[in-house]
Amino acid sequence: FFFLVKYPIMPAYKYLEELWRHKQSDALRFLFRVRAWEYRQRNKICRVARPTRTDKAHRMGFKSKPGYVIVRCGVRRGGRKRQNHRGMVFGKPKHQGINQLKFERNLQSVAEEKVGRKYGNLRVLNSYWINQDATMKYYEIIMVDPSHERIRNDPRINWIVNPVHKHRECRGLTSAGRKSRGLRKKGHRANGIKGGSYRAAWLNRNSMRLKRYR
Repeated sequence: FFFLVKYPIMPAYKYLEELWRHKQSDALRFLFRVRAWEYRQRNKICRVARPTRTDKAHRMGFKSKPGYVIVRCGVRRGGRKRQNHRGMVFGKPKHQGINQLKFERNLQSVAEEKVGRKYGNLRVLNSYWINQDATMKYYEIIMVDPSHERIRNDPRINWIVNPVHKHRECRGLTSAGRKSRGLRKKGHRANGIKGGSYRAAWLNRNSMRLKRYR
């Protein structure tokens, strides 16, 4: 491989990262097929003993110590069909679309929300992709137990104990949620989201503020 020149003795996590980067290699394609079959036999949401992608999980904030939980979640792929009886919209032709509509958030944030609802006593920290087939996408979600002593005493993670972080996945505060809100930009590209969101930016531009004494 090309990266052997840069790293004569490659670190373990770098080796894993490069393996996962070549997803169309024979080894990974075989692994994905076998694992997708296994995931189909199990529940859509289930706890796993250890992360499938160790390097990615640690980059996303996972620590191998008590208080951290990994949960796998499968989400059905595709768009979102409008829920209308027999596809009938009693309105204008503009609103009569049924089939080719897309959900506003990405499937990764949907997976985080599903897991957050099932494990209500845990907090969603982050998530990452692990597999997909023709009908499903599978993600692993990193959960943190806010009532665990090891979490509450760790100054690097005990921010998540604060009650304002309850169900942060439902409010678009995780990495996947911020991406679907368009908050991954910086500089002049972020002019449309000044103030925290495009709605805040729009309101700011379209509001007239007049001082009392002018």
